[in-house]
Amino acid sequence: MSGHSKFANIKHKKEKNDAAKGKIFTIIGREIAVAVKEGGPDPANNSRLRDVIAKAKANNMPNDTIDRGIKKAAGDANSVNYEYVSYEGYGPNGTAIIVDALTDNKNRTAANVRNAFTKGKGNVGTPGCVSYMFDKKGQIIIDKENCDMDADDLMMAALDAGAEDFNEEEDSFEIITDPDSFSEVRQALEEAGIEMASAEVTMIPQTYVELTDEQDLYCINKILDLLDADDDVQQVYHNWDE
Repeated sequence: MSGHSKFANIKHKKEKNDAAKGKIFTIIGREIAVAVKEGGPDPANNSRLRDVIAKAKANNMPNDTIDRGIKKAAGDANSVNYEYVSYEGYGPNGTAIIVDALTDNKNRTAANVRNAFTKGKGNVGTPGCVSYMFDKKGQIIIDKENCDMDADDLMMAALDAGAEDFNEEEDSFEIITDPDSFSEVRQALEEAGIEMASAEVTMIPQTYVELTDEQDLYCINKILDLLDADDDVQQVYHNWDE
């Protein structure tokens, strides 16, 4: 996996989202609502909610906004029910794309996702058509500039907490976990005072596809930009080597 700077990708995503912070706050707000409905409003007894709160803080969501979201989800039995839906498809030159969404209207979301693929000359496939090319893992990224620990000490702390793998990049450290032990590892690092640039369960490509043709590059960016603009879309995973 060396050569793919995860931290650079995260910074790129955050810079794009800074222009539209409402988008990332909408995404996290929906995740808070679902986490509270599934496991209750107390983070101490709801590991999923703890993880969403950590994600919210990593994206600079104010504490009072987080608290309001939790209280609203806990107190409003008639609030909108969001459903998780996932789509898989192909972009230019066989690039694999997975789209995760939280929606209150599956027909609308399906139409919007299909439209994004079509406009970028891609196509939505059947469930499972590309997900086998990815591994579902917990991924924690630590910016070297914000980490005082020696790489070996950080690696031992991560492995002792239950991590599967540790990689050192030029500008960051990457910690990989099994999805089931992600919360435990993230919490252990948080309690150790280690600042995380990103911490989430994600889909990591097994291989990457390079695009050099200008039309292909235009099309993949078209698909990703349209998906990024859709409030229902929570996360997009792809194997394009940016």
